Amino acid sequence: MNKMKSSINFAVPAAALLAIMITACGSSHPTARLSSAAPPATGDGACDSLATCYSPAQIRAAYGIQPLTDRGIDGRGQTVIVPELAQRVSAPRVSNIGQDLAGFDQLFHLPTPRFQVITAFAPGASAWLASSEEALDVEMIHAVAPAAAVRVLLFNAEAVSTPEGVITALIDTVRFGAAHGDVISISAAEGEHCFTSAEVARLHASLQTAVSRHVTVVAASGDRGAAGEPCSVPPSPSFTPVREVSLPAADPLVLAVGGTSLAASHRTGAYRGETAWNNPPVPGETPFYSDASGGGLSHLFSRPSYQDGIPGTGAARGVPDVAADANGHTGMALAISAGHGQIYISNSGGTSASTPFWAGIIALANQHAGHDLGFVNPALYAIARGPCYHGAFHDITKGNNTVEFPARTVRGYAAAPGWDPVTGLGSPDARVLIPLLAHAHYACQ
Repeated sequence: MNKMKSSINFAVPAAALLAIMITACGSSHPTARLSSAAPPATGDGACDSLATCYSPAQIRAAYGIQPLTDRGIDGRGQTVIVPELAQRVSAPRVSNIGQDLAGFDQLFHLPTPRFQVITAFAPGASAWLASSEEALDVEMIHAVAPAAAVRVLLFNAEAVSTPEGVITALIDTVRFGAAHGDVISISAAEGEHCFTSAEVARLHASLQTAVSRHVTVVAASGDRGAAGEPCSVPPSPSFTPVREVSLPAADPLVLAVGGTSLAASHRTGAYRGETAWNNPPVPGETPFYSDASGGGLSHLFSRPSYQDGIPGTGAARGVPDVAADANGHTGMALAISAGHGQIYISNSGGTSASTPFWAGIIALANQHAGHDLGFVNPALYAIARGPCYHGAFHDITKGNNTVEFPARTVRGYAAAPGWDPVTGLGSPDARVLIPLLAHAHYACQ
C-alpha cells in the first residue's frame, strides 16, 4: 500500500536558516562562529572536543555506514519525523537550531540539511528556538543519513506535563508521521506503570496505522537501566524507581533502541568494541542516580512472534531490540550555540543519541530497498537467527544495566551472547546489515 506524502520543499540553505534565526532572536552575529571551548555545564566527564568525541565521519566508519555513503546511499528521498519540546528565550541554554546546523555542517563538511520545523501542535512557539536534545536528534540523523529530510514537530511543555498528554503527543506524532514520513524517531520514554490501559491501547492503535503505512517507528528504551523512566520530568523528589521497561519502546510495533559504550579509533573511526552503556552516579551530583541502557521485560505486552525462541524473554515482550553508542563520555560531537552566539562542541549521550542513529540507519535501508520497509522487527530477528548475525551485528556481551538510586539499587540484566535485555541484538555493521534488510536476504549469500 502506497501512502500519500506532502509535497513540501525542504531545500532551505543553511544561510537562509541562519538569517531566519538572526531575525527571530535579534542576534548580532550573521555567521556561525566555531569555538573549541565547551559551553558551560556540559556535564562531568562529557566529551567536549574532537579529541574525546567522535566526529560524524568516525561514527559512520565505526558502524560500517561510510561504504554505503560512498555509493550514494545517503538517505535521499527519505523523511524522518522527530517530536521535540518547544523552547522559550528564557529557557536555560536555549539554542538556535538554524545556527547549530550551519555550524555542524561547516565543522564536519556535511551538505545543507533538508530541514523543517512544524509548530501546528505548539501554537505560538518559535520554530527556531531549540534545546540541546533537539540539536542532538537532528544532527545525529543528519550525520548518519545526510541527504534525508528531517521534520521536527514541536509540542508545548504544558501539553505533555501528564502521562495523558504524553500519550496524546505520541499519537499525534505517529499519525503525522504515518501520513508524511518514512521513519519516526522518538526519544521520549516513561515507565509502563505511568499509563492507563486505555492510554496504552490508544497508542497501540496509532502504531498499527504506522505499520499499515509502512512507516518505521523507532523509540528509546530509556536511560534508567532496568528501572522505568519517571512519570514526570524532572523526577519529583519522592521518585521511587520501579523495575520495568518504558513506553513507547515496550510496544511490540516499535523498534526499541538501547545504549552501548563505543570504542573506536579517533584517527580512522575503526571499530574496536562495545560494552553495555552504564555510567555510575557521580559523587555529589544531584540527582544521584546511574545512567544506563533501558531494558527488561514488559508487564503489559506478551512476547511477539518475532521474539519466539529468544532465550531470556519468557512470555513477555523483551526490550530493547537493537542498540548503538549512548555514552556521553565518548559520544558523537554536536555543534550547539546554547544561547552564547558561538558554536561549541558538545556531547551526545543517552538512548536519545542511539535512537536517532537507528532512525538514520532505517532511512538508509529504505533508500537501498527503493521503498519503505516499515515494520522491520521481524526482519531484524530473522537476520539474527541466520548465519550472517555476527556479520550484520556487533553482539554486545559485556556489561549490565543495574542502576543505583538514593533509596535503592535496581538489579538489572547482563549483556550476553545473542539477544539480551540490555543491548538487544546489538549494534549494526551497516555495510552488511542494510543490504540484507533492504533486500530480504536474511542469511549470508
